Amino acid sequence: MIDTKNIDMELVKKLEDKAVEIRKNLCTFIYRIGTAGHLGGELSLTDMAVALYYKYMNYDPKNPKWEERDRLILSKGHCAETLYTIYADLGMYTMDYLVDHFETLETAVFSMHPNRKYVDAIEASTGSLGHGLSLATGLALGARMSKANWRTFCIVGDGELQEGSNWEALMAAGHYKLGNLVVIVDKNDLQMSGTTSETISIDPLDDKMRAFGFDVIEIQGNDMVEVCAALDSLPPADPVTPKRPICIISNTTKGAGVSFMENVVAWHAGSLNKAKWEEALESIENNRRVR
Repeated sequence: MIDTKNIDMELVKKLEDKAVEIRKNLCTFIYRIGTAGHLGGELSLTDMAVALYYKYMNYDPKNPKWEERDRLILSKGHCAETLYTIYADLGMYTMDYLVDHFETLETAVFSMHPNRKYVDAIEASTGSLGHGLSLATGLALGARMSKANWRTFCIVGDGELQEGSNWEALMAAGHYKLGNLVVIVDKNDLQMSGTTSETISIDPLDDKMRAFGFDVIEIQGNDMVEVCAALDSLPPADPVTPKRPICIISNTTKGAGVSFMENVVAWHAGSLNKAKWEEALESIENNRRVR
């Protein structure tokens, strides 16, 4: 288990409050665009994404192409609406702009899967599952060649790990000892067709990642205390010294924070009418942690 004894609880409370805000804004965004989002997986990764963008990544929203920034590849690209919502909250866009420029014929900027040509904060166009981790491995190797001190984070889905290209990337990352690479598995055990464990099991994931040369941290990914403890435990980024890359196995709940969506495979994708949107906002507030 992850050591949580020295966690800054004031920071945890601030990040938890921000995660509540982002969940509400995300549901509002999905309601306003009137088309299907991928709320189940978007909500499961919200706590980790909030911790990264608001505390743990070296990142400047006013300068998203800053050369010294940490890179984040969202390999499960169908969940990009979480990132769009965070970008709006960070002041990069307004919510109205997100809505007005979502999958429009002539003015599209934002789409179901992120496109780096249109959104400056997106590091890689993703959505074809299994590609993001290869890109992240290449970025980490490139940082080593450039002796650049930024770190590469890559968020993958557990169902996505059924794709063989991920294991080629993991094998390469372990071989080159890319200690500046952090792979985060959003392990919510649901994919479009059912449970991951019944579709094609990826377990025991911790043993497999270690066998591929990774150090492994396993947490409850919807518990901000454990999320912070995992990210606090990361060593300083060092692109030059060969070290084992890191895998954070983030055990999460599909639809986390919205009770009627939690662990329901139908909410892998779906839209919100007014009644369901209001119910979702109420549920998020009712599920707010009180510390």
